[in-house]
Amino acid sequence: MTVTTHTAAALALGDDALVLSHRLGEWAGHAPVLEEEVALANIALDLLGQARVLLSMVGDEDELAYLREERAFRNLQLVEQPGGDFAHTIARQLYFSTYQRLLYDRVAVGDGPFAPLAAKAVKEVAYHQDHAEQWTLRLGDGTDVSHDRMRRGCEALWRFTGEMFQPVVGLDVDWTALEEAWQASVGDVLRRATLDVPDGPRHGAWTAGAGRQGLHTEPFGRMLAEMQHLHRSHPGASW
Repeated sequence: MTVTTHTAAALALGDDALVLSHRLGEWAGHAPVLEEEVALANIALDLLGQARVLLSMVGDEDELAYLREERAFRNLQLVEQPGGDFAHTIARQLYFSTYQRLLYDRVAVGDGPFAPLAAKAVKEVAYHQDHAEQWTLRLGDGTDVSHDRMRRGCEALWRFTGEMFQPVVGLDVDWTALEEAWQASVGDVLRRATLDVPDGPRHGAWTAGAGRQGLHTEPFGRMLAEMQHLHRSHPGASW
């Protein structure tokens, strides 16, 4: 596969959506309430739909999802992190969906190849963001236990957020302005949830951030093996 600026951006955005979709799907049968199980499944399906469009811009979507090796994936390390408890899942979703909405808002107004997808997806992502914000407020400003869990989730994933604003080749975006808008939006939600904005570093040697270069964290290998197992076990099978 020849990687051009077009395919590089499609892989980055598509892999983000694909991997987070799978992570959210892991809550099936385990969500705290039935309504939330449906909500997480719907968000996962929205992301899967985005992934299919983006990966189809590069090649065969099934081959790209199920036959690539770990080092060939270009997703953010944030989206591959395990859900942990429910508060960790919400923190991950708050960070990512805020970034994705702000990014797609900007891409949608352009005339590039990703504008049509972004214009449609931003409506879905606005719901994803609102869902994460409402749960952040509910948990952060809830009981002492829920507040502590939400705080720990936000702090644990904070070091993965800087990678979101590393420029992606093929996307004409002001990444500095995007990061500033993200910080303002997330910071406002956390403050309203009576949570402190984590003070750990988001950039530099002591932070995460090599997923775009194909370097992933240990949990990703196990997740990928599970996601690809059926397809690899029955190559060429069809319904």
